[in-house]
Amino acid sequence: MFIPPVPTLHRQGNGVVILDQTALPWQCVERRLATLAAAAEAIASMRVRGAPLIGVTAAHGIALALVSDAPDDAALDHALAVLRATRPTAVSLAWALARMEKRLRPLPIAARREAAWAEATAILAEDAATCEAIGAHGLALLRALPERTGRPLRVMTHCNAGWLATTGAGTALAPIYAARDAGIAVEVYVSETRPRNQGLLTAWELATVSIDHILIADNAAGLLLARGEVDAVIVGADRIAANGDTVNKVGTCLKALAARASGTPFYVAAPVSTVDADAASGEAIPIEERAAEEVLAITGLNDDSFPRRVRLAPESTRTANPAFDLTPAALVSGFITEHGVIAASRLNELPQGAGT
Repeated sequence: MFIPPVPTLHRQGNGVVILDQTALPWQCVERRLATLAAAAEAIASMRVRGAPLIGVTAAHGIALALVSDAPDDAALDHALAVLRATRPTAVSLAWALARMEKRLRPLPIAARREAAWAEATAILAEDAATCEAIGAHGLALLRALPERTGRPLRVMTHCNAGWLATTGAGTALAPIYAARDAGIAVEVYVSETRPRNQGLLTAWELATVSIDHILIADNAAGLLLARGEVDAVIVGADRIAANGDTVNKVGTCLKALAARASGTPFYVAAPVSTVDADAASGEAIPIEERAAEEVLAITGLNDDSFPRRVRLAPESTRTANPAFDLTPAALVSGFITEHGVIAASRLNELPQGAGT
């Protein structure tokens, strides 16, 4: 089983310790969360990111809330409301909160604190096991790809959907880790993923486990696909509608279109909890609009190797900054879940989803 080199989240007494991903890829910094407010801030500011890890963090946020407040219905309602407001698109957050509420609401107040920690711990462990299963099913797909001559298997990904985004091997990167462990030579094309540059996190992550990778500008993906230099594209998902329309980091749809034009398979790797049975299509999924500052400025290292914020355009410049985009189900070759590889038309057969 894949063990992350650094835990993305773990319990420490009556608090939790997270890997603060806003410091990556330049610094590896851990941060202790001891309150509901701290957990909510970590999710909203993207100190933790990736749909599965957001859900795990939200579950632990409920446990933190019931440590600091009397665990009555008012405290539970308040914690649920605060955490639901942090990120609107990733359905794993709502799924985890609904699961915590279902477990805690019927219990006597005196039993809620211990039960909250136990349920959050269970969600964390299940996420790691889910990632492992996704990796195994994705490996079967990679093995079935046409033989290559004179080069390794090449997979393209977008954003970060590896161990940094989960508590295990990740979603989109889990098949890559499984392929490496199976002795398959693999190379990953990593797009930078502006404006938050999560591709830099993917490159950092792959470097920590010695997997060959090539960082590319987002706009280079179409050319590489057209040249036949990519064997498959695998991305994660923040929410999947019942019909298979997929919401993921902005820029995903462009890769799906380029993959279709080049005849390259395009897969979405995600746990079944990412499927929102209440969203009939992608049009029902809210798209988070983030601050203009993310587009207008960028963080990097200066010549003295210190992180610095640099402005790219005047503050008065008008921006649009949707955090996600929508990839129609027709562009997805298959969904790699913990239960196997499933076509969009069969998503309704999954044993569970995030809808009510």
